[in-house]
Amino acid sequence: MRLRPRSFYLSLLTAALAHALPALAADAELDALDLESAPEVSTPAAASNTKVFFEGAWGNAEQRYAPASRALGRASLDLSYAGKLTPDVRAVFSDRLDYMDPAEAGSDATVNSLREAYLSWQPGGGNTIYELGRINLRYGPGYGYNPTDFFRDGSLRTLTSSNPFAMRENRLGSAMLRAQRLWQGGSLSVAYSPKLEDRASPSGWDLDLGATNNRNRGLVALSTQFSQKLSSQWLLYKEQGESAAVGANMTALLSDAAVAHVEWSNASELDATSRALGLPSAATRRNRFAGGVTYTTLGKLSVTAEYQYNGFGASQQDWVALSAAPMSAKVAYLIDARARQELVSRQALMLYVTQKDLFIKDLDLTAFVRFNTEDHSRQSWLELRQHWPKYDLALQWQQFSGKSDSEYGILPDSRIVQVLGNYYF
Repeated sequence: MRLRPRSFYLSLLTAALAHALPALAADAELDALDLESAPEVSTPAAASNTKVFFEGAWGNAEQRYAPASRALGRASLDLSYAGKLTPDVRAVFSDRLDYMDPAEAGSDATVNSLREAYLSWQPGGGNTIYELGRINLRYGPGYGYNPTDFFRDGSLRTLTSSNPFAMRENRLGSAMLRAQRLWQGGSLSVAYSPKLEDRASPSGWDLDLGATNNRNRGLVALSTQFSQKLSSQWLLYKEQGESAAVGANMTALLSDAAVAHVEWSNASELDATSRALGLPSAATRRNRFAGGVTYTTLGKLSVTAEYQYNGFGASQQDWVALSAAPMSAKVAYLIDARARQELVSRQALMLYVTQKDLFIKDLDLTAFVRFNTEDHSRQSWLELRQHWPKYDLALQWQQFSGKSDSEYGILPDSRIVQVLGNYYF
């Protein structure tokens, strides 16, 4: 868990950070059963193994508890490389530098995130792959919540986007050793991530291994493809001092236009309220779940509806209890949940929409709504982005609605509007 709760929560409260295109170098292993169901992202074609882009953002936030709005600014430099050093050895490097104005309280204005840096060895081009270094393991096809994404905890140095897919791309990987065995229609992966530091670092230039490697962890993942229409993953996760957790996820092609996804995990933990507030409690075994359907039309409109469940999250009764407690109790709960990238409420809904070539060629619309079914608050996010060969221009709008003690109504910024520009080198 990150030990920068104050700065993390302020970044959560501003929610003013822009959408960074996930134009990063993804793992290019021979694993054809990657069940991430992120929308297709249009990025400029690159002949090189190296991708570099600059992103600038300027915006304005209307404050809920202050009469005046506030200006927001950010400059980011994103670099990624993935290529072969020899016929058997491949190198992956991914780094992001963000300058924030205003800076998060208690944090540097400039924050560097070394997302990935590892070597991959595939002896003789065979079916076995060994990898060593900082690797960003991303599991699960869920859009807004991923119960089988076991390495997400504490991995965000800065919250540079509210878009869940950008958050998955921009987070820190964990230092680990991983081995994979591939075969036709499946793969088996074993990863071990050791403890290297005790706690996260507030320094903007630190490797921050304490955020991702503050305990010993291991993961075994079996991927299978039953047919061209059905794929699955089965996972066993164990971390130091905790009982083993199990998980599974699956995607199924329902028709030429519809795809379903489900994701489930089961673990023995303290409930989120007790853990965040330090209340005496015993660990219990509960479930996490996400499931949804994506429908895509011939007109390039894609709509995803997703149901999300966290058995450890705050129920409606818990929200009532937290609302009756001092505000600091709810703040502490939100800090802990966000740092873990965990679902805040017991149940939630999400609607995610993309439209390619809206009205004109290369003008894309992306929008989503998150709805907390326990306190009835919601987050709405919309982006219009125009693509050109070397640069993008985007307009973003974001709204937080709900009662003053709700998940989204507690945020001091009620509405954010931003203009972003990307230049691809």
